Amino acid sequence: MKCIYCNHAKLYTLKSGQMKCAKCKKKFSPKKIDTQLKLIEAFCENLTVNEASKQLSINYITVKKRYEFFRQLIANFLEEEYRDKAVIEYDEYIYLEKSKKKVKENIFDAQNFLTFAYEEKVYNLLMPNLNKYKNQFLEEGTDGVYFKEFSKFMMLNKISKTRKRENIITQFWLFFEDAILKYKGVSSENFFYYLKEIEFKFNYEKSAQEEILRSKVTVRGGN
Repeated sequence: MKCIYCNHAKLYTLKSGQMKCAKCKKKFSPKKIDTQLKLIEAFCENLTVNEASKQLSINYITVKKRYEFFRQLIANFLEEEYRDKAVIEYDEYIYLEKSKKKVKENIFDAQNFLTFAYEEKVYNLLMPNLNKYKNQFLEEGTDGVYFKEFSKFMMLNKISKTRKRENIITQFWLFFEDAILKYKGVSSENFFYYLKEIEFKFNYEKSAQEEILRSKVTVRGGN
């Protein structure tokens, strides 16, 4: 084992069970790092919080907090990766849970995002949520008009996806629609992080996902 802070090879084992680096003098817990690595693997294997908790015998709340932390790291990483990249093309997508599509008032719960294609990867920009305008639309009686336009867009969007399956953007949308189902409902407040998780897993193979997260976690000392 090498130091997680400076990568130095010489370490001392302390009575507490922690390791101390001979070079930078910092301490860390091998047990804690091992738990982090197991959780990263579970996350990249698409295990739910409940599944990971049971399989690894780790407290549910601990796993939940780790998963949330990983998503924050991913979001920051993807922002850095996309910076200054040349965009090949982009398109708009509106997502609404299947169970909500039949009730027109639920259109204000839809998530609208732009998907950009670059270097055989995608980047997603989440647009402002319309939910804050819901009462205004209902009071003015214009929700019916909006629902009609929304339905039209969804129909055209579906046709577009069917006709352009080889397009990396539409490939991502199909991947997204399948991946988001396992969460069985995502709150509007957390949607951005789940969108970024799916973007991350679409752009990178599992081995690359683990490597990226391991580097981000160990750089922070396993926090």
